[in-house]
Amino acid sequence: MKVKLISYTPEPDAVCMRMATLCRDSAPSMSILADVVDINHVSILEHASFSFEVSEVSRSLTHQLIRHRIGMSYAQQSQRHVSLDGLDWYVVPPTIANNKEAIAVFHAMMENDRQGYAELLRLGIPKEDARFVLPNSAHTKIGITGNGNSLRHFFSLRCCKRSQWEIQNLANEMLRQVKLVAPIIFKSAGRQCTTCKEPCTFRRTEGC
Repeated sequence: MKVKLISYTPEPDAVCMRMATLCRDSAPSMSILADVVDINHVSILEHASFSFEVSEVSRSLTHQLIRHRIGMSYAQQSQRHVSLDGLDWYVVPPTIANNKEAIAVFHAMMENDRQGYAELLRLGIPKEDARFVLPNSAHTKIGITGNGNSLRHFFSLRCCKRSQWEIQNLANEMLRQVKLVAPIIFKSAGRQCTTCKEPCTFRRTEGC
């Protein structure tokens, strides 16, 4: 997958720090923002936003991603208007890629879907109907914008080792990039458990 942080609130830590000082009526200090994060006063973090451009991910991933609605906005590539193009157009799960027999079956099925899609278009079927033969593995592009609070919540769920592998990879890469520009906001962000030996009580039922 390709993940790029394309825009964010200028000096996000500083902006949220200024908002935190309003609550406490104190002199500006980054230590105040750190304290706010530590005590989980995370509504302050909603004053900073971050936008990502993501590509070469599957429709399976985006079906999970868009369940996160509070404080998150999306713009996804439309299969109604964009035709399937090229041979490298789908995501292969690692469990299939590492199995010689399974990968042969998988590639054959993907090629069958691609040919069926192309044939439907040739017969004059509109893209919005021809796309019905495309699989969950089909590549898509999506734009993601979230505020600091909503992203921290997203990371707490999707960076978990028990999360589905593709969205877990996405969450970890997004977290890595935002930490570079907002280290205080995201200093403790990520999965909240330290072991997977027991069921994680932190997670909510947002799907795996």
